[in-house]
Amino acid sequence: MSLPDRFPDVRPRPVLGRALAWVLAAGAWAAWWQGPAAWWAPLAWALAPALTLAALAAAPAWWRRRPYRVAVALTLMLAALLALAWAALLPRLVPGTVLDPWQLAAAAAFTMAALLGYLDWRHHRLSPALVQARLLALQSRMRPHFLFNSLNGVLALIRREPARAEALLEDLAELYRALLAEPRTLVPLADELALARTYLAVEQVRLGERLRQAWHVDTAPADALLPPLTVQPLVENAIRHGVEPRPEGACVTVEAFRDDDHLVLFVRNPLPPPGAATRGHGLALANLRERLALLYGGAARLRTYESEGEFVAQVRLPIRAAGAVSPAPRRSAT
Repeated sequence: MSLPDRFPDVRPRPVLGRALAWVLAAGAWAAWWQGPAAWWAPLAWALAPALTLAALAAAPAWWRRRPYRVAVALTLMLAALLALAWAALLPRLVPGTVLDPWQLAAAAAFTMAALLGYLDWRHHRLSPALVQARLLALQSRMRPHFLFNSLNGVLALIRREPARAEALLEDLAELYRALLAEPRTLVPLADELALARTYLAVEQVRLGERLRQAWHVDTAPADALLPPLTVQPLVENAIRHGVEPRPEGACVTVEAFRDDDHLVLFVRNPLPPPGAATRGHGLALANLRERLALLYGGAARLRTYESEGEFVAQVRLPIRAAGAVSPAPRRSAT
């Protein structure tokens, strides 16, 4: 396994949060292992690694300029020295405290070594080649899922309403042209919304007046980039669970806006009636969650929850401006 090119940057909140959680957990375990402890004992064991993390976060450029092996050695030495200093200071702050300074230094160095090992593993797990391969596999898995569900709509109409089935097939041809285009990691929001609108036009032919739509996307940054097939699976989920179980139909609401440096998407639908049987196993949502994790780490998220009689799917992700992203062929649906 090759070493990372540069020392890891611990400043991103998801990375720093996991690192601090690891340090505190290690301190709590060490305090428990030592036997009956005062309330400050976990802090005694965790302070040196926590201060080392603070030093890494305070001057990331300096650490990343050092060769990887040198930066690791300096990190372990810093953690051990901070632990020795803390072991000398703590008995003066809390009289009667007995700490083995060398044991504390070894524990601090071991904690930092384990943490750097985790970051090294994360570097290899999220290396660009592996991420790209996994993303392509996940996106490819979504295409047959979408094809199967949309063809069911054609089969439902082809005998009783052949003219509407023909119009449906024309819309599906445009959808498949976009889906089978050259795979891309990110696409503009405008393309994603157009794809979702076309999909809803397909479902409108099948469901008629039972499907109602509300779009609130005028203020969203159209050139913001996001993973392909982000909005459409949420819209499909809203139809399956919010519209189809109701004889009178329901409204699917799509909302997008900018919140500081993040893009926020909402898809809402009424909760199904009590006792209604709904199709689906949540595979599309699980697929989207994994793609967001691969692309953004902990900086993006998909939340689903119930609020005021509605099922809400919320996607929040950092805004990336469109660069050399060529739009996939699409047809605007109204």
